[in-house]
Amino acid sequence: MKIKISLYLLLLLLTITVGCRTQVEQIVTKPPYDRPLLPGQQALSKITNPSQVPDFTLACLDLRELKLSIEKSQNYLRKPSSEQFFPVSGITHQRAVDSLAAFSDLLDSGLRGTDLNAAIRDKFDVYISVGCDNQGTVLYTGYYTPIFEGSFEPGKGFTYPLYKQPDDLVKGPDGEILGRRYGDGKIESYPPRAVIEDAMLLRGKELVWLRDPFEVYIAHVQGSAKIRLPHGEIATVGYAANNGHEYKSITEALVKDGRISSSRMSLAAMIAYFKNHVTQVAWYTRMNPRFVFFRKEEGEPRGSLNEPVTPMRTIATDKSIFPRGCLVFISTVLPQVKNGQVVLQPYSGFALDQDTGGAIRAPGRCDIYMGQGDTAGELAGRTYQEGKLYYLFLKSKDSFAQY
Repeated sequence: MKIKISLYLLLLLLTITVGCRTQVEQIVTKPPYDRPLLPGQQALSKITNPSQVPDFTLACLDLRELKLSIEKSQNYLRKPSSEQFFPVSGITHQRAVDSLAAFSDLLDSGLRGTDLNAAIRDKFDVYISVGCDNQGTVLYTGYYTPIFEGSFEPGKGFTYPLYKQPDDLVKGPDGEILGRRYGDGKIESYPPRAVIEDAMLLRGKELVWLRDPFEVYIAHVQGSAKIRLPHGEIATVGYAANNGHEYKSITEALVKDGRISSSRMSLAAMIAYFKNHVTQVAWYTRMNPRFVFFRKEEGEPRGSLNEPVTPMRTIATDKSIFPRGCLVFISTVLPQVKNGQVVLQPYSGFALDQDTGGAIRAPGRCDIYMGQGDTAGELAGRTYQEGKLYYLFLKSKDSFAQY
């Protein structure tokens, strides 16, 4: 289970989210975006009134990398283990498989725009997330993969490690963190960040060294990173596990202590502050007890389905209540680069539910993967908007030959 904590909420006073990211902070009353489902309630509700089905036309004009992302979900759904994660009644593993195959066939048909919209509405049932208010309100945030300088050997300025998963960490059958196993076999909660660091519990488990301690923390928050090695090669490190503690934002303390004003709060401001106050990094980051362990990965960063994530085509949700790997439709407002400027614009697009957020909990939360590097980080950092989240499933095993 990959942990993502969105950048925006790293930088906001809001203490809800990741998975697995940043923007200007405002002191506001936190809406109940993380409100859990009621007992017996399900995260998705089937839309029975055709007038409430969204218009997919604009999304049907931009389908870049969508088929590739669908194929990644199909890879996951071929695994026997994928059959057990379908928490919504009426949405089975086979229906998910058939739905992706049918939608992929539609993409191959050549239909676009209004014609593809009509075909989707004809062939697919549409479900909506009940959201945080049973009215479908979902908070969208963003996450990304940072790129840092690093080395697999310490020295020459590389002194701050990311660590591998320790041998004494115990996971459950679904990857949940059970705790730390001691020599007598007893399992207790794994220590929080401060204890791990003070007691040097992970000595000998270093995976890669970075130059900057706050970059280490950013990697913990994002759950993965690209590492530019001394000779120019790029390596990928990804999420392996965490210590089982809940994520806690450090931004409230930074504002309260007068380190950064709420009006100036941003990831860039935090990076600049900690570069000039390196000795304060540990003081603040230890306010967040969650500690993330990493592993070296081949290729691109992967989500909780162990498939590569795709910019704007991968989302992270609470996998205990949403079906994994399925096709979704996003309707919200997102930051986009236009003529060299970042502007907020209405956005609608198809994506796949392929990742998990460590602090992405409940039906009112969704995290969108924005990509790699600084531009993606800026976009992720400016993503904090309400919207609707829909899931699409084939009505029946209809033939698409006529298309």
